[in-house]
Amino acid sequence: MYSNNSKSIKYSLCIFMDEEKGDEIAYIQFPQKFNNLTKNDIYGSSFRVIQQLELAGLDANGGPMYIGTGCFHRREALCGKQYEKNYKVDWKKLNDTKANESASVLEETCKVLASCTFEHNTPWGKEMGLKYGILVEDIITGLSIKCRGWKSMYLNPEREGFLGVAPTTLLQLLVQHTRWAEGHLQIFLSRYCSLVYGYKRIPLKLRLAYCPFNLWAANCLATLYYVVVPCLCLLKGFSLFPKISSPWVVPFVYVAFVHRAYSLGEFLWCGGTFRGWCNDQRVWLFKRTTSYFFAFFQTILKLLGYSQLTYALTAKVSDENVSERYEQELIEFGATSPMFDILATLAMLNLFGSFGAIKKVILDADEDFKVLDQFGLQILLCLVLVTINLPVYQALFFRKDNGKMPSSVTYKSIIFALLACTVAMY
Repeated sequence: MYSNNSKSIKYSLCIFMDEEKGDEIAYIQFPQKFNNLTKNDIYGSSFRVIQQLELAGLDANGGPMYIGTGCFHRREALCGKQYEKNYKVDWKKLNDTKANESASVLEETCKVLASCTFEHNTPWGKEMGLKYGILVEDIITGLSIKCRGWKSMYLNPEREGFLGVAPTTLLQLLVQHTRWAEGHLQIFLSRYCSLVYGYKRIPLKLRLAYCPFNLWAANCLATLYYVVVPCLCLLKGFSLFPKISSPWVVPFVYVAFVHRAYSLGEFLWCGGTFRGWCNDQRVWLFKRTTSYFFAFFQTILKLLGYSQLTYALTAKVSDENVSERYEQELIEFGATSPMFDILATLAMLNLFGSFGAIKKVILDADEDFKVLDQFGLQILLCLVLVTINLPVYQALFFRKDNGKMPSSVTYKSIIFALLACTVAMY
């Protein structure tokens, strides 16, 4: 992440020095943006709706969360000071402050401050500075600052304040989101849960605003249910949803259609493209069935004492061929990973389920309307999932470049999917 706007400091100081509200602002948060996104954002790294709407909307409830980068902090707030209603900064006095020490003394002092042991046996990491012990230390740091009475503000200038490098392979993205989702769930299950830690300290709306992010990992349960169970029940001949002819189907259709239409409208309003929205939906499905799944169970294992806290770094350097495929908006699968085993197996499972549904309609030609009436929503869900997974099928069977799925993943996914279908049918 690097500075891309020389006026970022000026904009932030204008807010900090505002005579009416500036003294209550602890930090100014800029959006996290990237300089290497493709036209249709193949990996959904831009977080368009979150960056442009959701975080900006939090200004009305105390300000956005601290996201770890692109941020200017007030020193007193970061160092643990409690906000006081009549707190005022004497900017003139601060401007007149001069260092009496010589350059050599200041240099030696800086060396001590920059050492790895400076914060040992001090309040740093507990009462001052960034909080230690959780993968997303930035989130709990911002939350603790707000619980001391401070507010924050979101600043999104026309020229990006800061730019970074987004992941250029799918595995990089999934590893990154595993860490984020695991850290957020750790917060929710710890004493730093916004609903508990922020009680009587910050507004209820702000406490609730943290929850959707803290519960990213828990989303895997509902998503995996909708990806796996309807498909297997379709093969078994068990209907999960109301018949198409039933009036009870209206709420299901309404919610599904309106939610997707609203999501698309938001995405386009934020400057995205239709293909970009499709990529975004695909990546959310991939993350919920892999990254969030691993994050959820890793967090549970750590709570039970079966695992230790680890920090997985996200590689941001790719070779030339990977970069070329990224520019061409081809999803990079060229690695062996349990996450790809899950993605491929779920894709094959829904493909087999769709074949089974088509077979059922063709063989029962005399009662095809009855089949469609009874299983219409399940068939539609399977077909939608097959459409979303088209890049996975392409990587499994048709691609010849190094970005294709490894053969071992292909074989395992077919075997696991066939085994699941066989068990479901018999």
